[in-house]
Amino acid sequence: MKIAFAAASLATFLTAPVLGAAAAFAEPVAYDFDKSHTTIRASWDHLGMSRQSIHFTDYEGVLLLDLEEPSNSTVDVTFNLSGGFWVGADQDNFEAHLESGDLFDTAQFPTARFVATSFETEDGETGTMTGDLTLLGQTHPVSLDVTLNHNGPHPMSGDQALGFSATGTLTRSAWGLGYAAPNVSDEIELVIETELSLANGDE
Repeated sequence: MKIAFAAASLATFLTAPVLGAAAAFAEPVAYDFDKSHTTIRASWDHLGMSRQSIHFTDYEGVLLLDLEEPSNSTVDVTFNLSGGFWVGADQDNFEAHLESGDLFDTAQFPTARFVATSFETEDGETGTMTGDLTLLGQTHPVSLDVTLNHNGPHPMSGDQALGFSATGTLTRSAWGLGYAAPNVSDEIELVIETELSLANGDE
């Protein structure tokens, strides 16, 4: 969701000039998600009995980061919703309900999209990222609290890598996802943990 929503926000966060004087005059640099080390999770309260979650697993992003001129950066992530989430083992019925007209209606709206629009940071390591989330044909802003965990050589490979954590909330009914609210919470918590590597050809 706006979930996703997140990794896009994380990447734009890097455009803060204080993050690297050496990159001050760099052209936009392309990064890719390390999907084996990225988790995008949405969770909610279920009837006051427990918290349940969806993990979004099928997404592609354009992450072009310009450290000198943040406005030149492009952060744009598309989520493929049909078959694109994991809710646990042997959950075929629940997955089918998620894809039905009650919820994501993937037959009519197979994708969701997050486009980062702005960020605020005082120290270049923590801040707030805002972007537009389009879901079920509706677009609304979403904000994430973002922490830059790593910017430098990967501890194992030595290649340039980035690491982020992000959290936020959204009200699902704003996008027409109001099924079973308020018994199933309208507020959704978002958690994103991601690692980014240089795209092929960028050094």
